[in-house]
Amino acid sequence: MEDALSSLLHEVTPRGALFDQSIVRPPWALRFVEETPLTLMAILSGEAWIVPDGGDPVLLRARDVAIVRGPEPFTVADSPGTAPLAVIHDAELCTTPDGRTVLDELPMCADDGLGRSAIGLKGTYQVRGSVSERVLSALPRVAHVPSASAGRPILDMIVSEIGRDKPGQQVVLDRLLDLLLVSSLREWFDRPEACAPSWYRAHHDPVIGRALRLIHDDPAHPWTVASLAGKAGVSRSRFAQRFTELVGRPPMAYLTDWRICQAADLLARTDGTVDAVARQVGYSNAYALSVAFKRTLGVRPSEHRARSRLPA
Repeated sequence: MEDALSSLLHEVTPRGALFDQSIVRPPWALRFVEETPLTLMAILSGEAWIVPDGGDPVLLRARDVAIVRGPEPFTVADSPGTAPLAVIHDAELCTTPDGRTVLDELPMCADDGLGRSAIGLKGTYQVRGSVSERVLSALPRVAHVPSASAGRPILDMIVSEIGRDKPGQQVVLDRLLDLLLVSSLREWFDRPEACAPSWYRAHHDPVIGRALRLIHDDPAHPWTVASLAGKAGVSRSRFAQRFTELVGRPPMAYLTDWRICQAADLLARTDGTVDAVARQVGYSNAYALSVAFKRTLGVRPSEHRARSRLPA
């Protein structure tokens, strides 16, 4: 099933998959100014605070995961009041707060022997696409996912893989980081305080969830309210009412939104003609897609393609 959350896995690219297992002793603080759309943080032992610029500090305990939505900077520290000792610009550049390049290991990266050290891992992502934006826009600045009662097997697998020195290790770590991200997103959206988007909650409904899966799996199909209602096993009027109540959009409006999102992503990442993209997402020709595209996004398909390929 190709829902928005599944599509995110296709559209995110782990950048460097920076797995940092440095042992840091208090006081310590790292400021991240990488301007990446999405960062995943996990604490393997000890505790750490995530302090987003302009936001409230969030405490992470052992085995907790945090999903930080960018591109604004944030700080990770032993305490919200600790001043940054280093600034991380990207995987290749670390400086002191006054701009001097850090060439050696920071003095805080050592165990003080008092059990106050912390060990964490971090991965940064580039995120592309209109579909992925549906997921990101539903997230707070920091989505805190406490340690699950059943544990986190993916974290155990990551730790085990880091301890190995085998060919293909980085590829394995990238894929495990993908799984940790998506599983953490699902855990977050299932939490009461998450205020999960309506399209996510509606997937749990036996009637509307089936219709959403049909739309996502085959947006090019000539769906109608009647055909979707028939597949869902309810009357047309009951289906339209329930779909609108749960999803927040009428069925055909949601179908249009999904088709346009798919078309926008295809235009951005492929060289297919506008006519070919139109037929792939359910429109009869380029003109029909162009009309719907301009009405929904405010630009023509060709303009969207040109803008999406400009350097960031």
